[in-house]
Amino acid sequence: MKIRIAKVILSRFVIFLIIAIIISVCFAYYKCTNKTVVLEFGTFVGSMYDVPDFQSYKALDDAICKFEKANPHIKVKYKSGILKTDYSEQLSQRILKGTEPDLFCVLPGDFNTFASIGELTNLNNLIKNDKTLDLSKQYGTAIKSGKYKDSQYAIAKEVDPELMFVNKTLLKKQGIKLPSVDWTWNDFYKICKEVTIDKNKDGKIDQFGAVGFDWKQAVYTNGQKLFDANGNKAIFDNDGVKEAINFIIKLNKLNQNYVVSLKDFDNGNVAFKPFPFSTYRAYNVYPYKVIKYGQFEWECIKLPKGPEGKNAGQLNSLLMGISSRTKHEKEAWEFLKFLTNDKDVQLDVFKYSHGMPVLKDVVESKETDKELSKYNLEGKNFINKKVLSEVVEQSIVTPSFHKYEASMDIADKDIFQLINSGGDVQETLSKLNYKLNTYLKP
Repeated sequence: MKIRIAKVILSRFVIFLIIAIIISVCFAYYKCTNKTVVLEFGTFVGSMYDVPDFQSYKALDDAICKFEKANPHIKVKYKSGILKTDYSEQLSQRILKGTEPDLFCVLPGDFNTFASIGELTNLNNLIKNDKTLDLSKQYGTAIKSGKYKDSQYAIAKEVDPELMFVNKTLLKKQGIKLPSVDWTWNDFYKICKEVTIDKNKDGKIDQFGAVGFDWKQAVYTNGQKLFDANGNKAIFDNDGVKEAINFIIKLNKLNQNYVVSLKDFDNGNVAFKPFPFSTYRAYNVYPYKVIKYGQFEWECIKLPKGPEGKNAGQLNSLLMGISSRTKHEKEAWEFLKFLTNDKDVQLDVFKYSHGMPVLKDVVESKETDKELSKYNLEGKNFINKKVLSEVVEQSIVTPSFHKYEASMDIADKDIFQLINSGGDVQETLSKLNYKLNTYLKP
């Protein structure tokens, strides 16, 4: 009898012990899976585009609020007050100390460096394994801007294409119509030649065709590449690049050695100037339109295309990347995906920034019409959405490799000297190509 009672007690104790273990494991699992993750996001105050911006944190705060409601176990924090001019240096210092944010904004000049030193997480597997993500909804060029050596290391939140700023008042006085959407270098040169005159008859030219259309824009609008995809080889000595340099030399000769300045343009004495879309947006609304360019009517159109190119220039992107040392890769990925693919967050790019969303559906939506016309005094949509989409899709994304910025500095100095001092174009480009290929060798 005693033995039977002991067995019953033992069996009950075992059952109790098992139940207690199960409860403990479940409780531990619950605590683990519901533990609040604090995610740090690296950003800066003000506009990426160096234009007036007094609501730089508004869109981010709204995005964080919405994200945290959908993901209550994740809290997102950021340090405020870091100026864009100081952001790269401060971020680099934190990377050196190993204290960088879990994910952060990556400025165009930093992407190649961060990707090459292994600071950014390779996103290929995260993208491949995420069934909720459809990158085909984004502009192809925006996606390409976050690639380094065929791998995705960042995703763009917004982009900034180049357009041509046109002084409509000046053209109207000369009896010249606004160029068509598919205008060419020949059209561009013809108008520049026609408007380059001595208005006050003092023997000096005081009205000009263009300012700021440089050799790089000529190369890109002529559809040319300056390096191979991986940055192993320079290709400056091809006919398309030579054609672009010769066009710039020809264009500059119209000014008879006068160096056209931004002041000339601001005073209404220049017909054309390339501008990023962000600048156009910033100065097309009250009060900045009155302050900056209130003395003449102006419009924005596509860049002129060369014989081998399209009506688009270089594309700049505000990229978002994840630190390769983050302890919260899953959560960082969810927030990165949210910033770059949520429609409300993307529409806020038009509301609170001067860039352009990366989601094609958002750009082409009716909500975009409202945002683009809201602050215009005439209440009009100041640019055709279809044209804007075409410009982004046709834009050039410069290659991503570690020595790109330094290589372009070398090229810029040699070509600037060539354009301004004369010389044989083919010979100069051949020498430059050799110099760059020597520099690019491992």
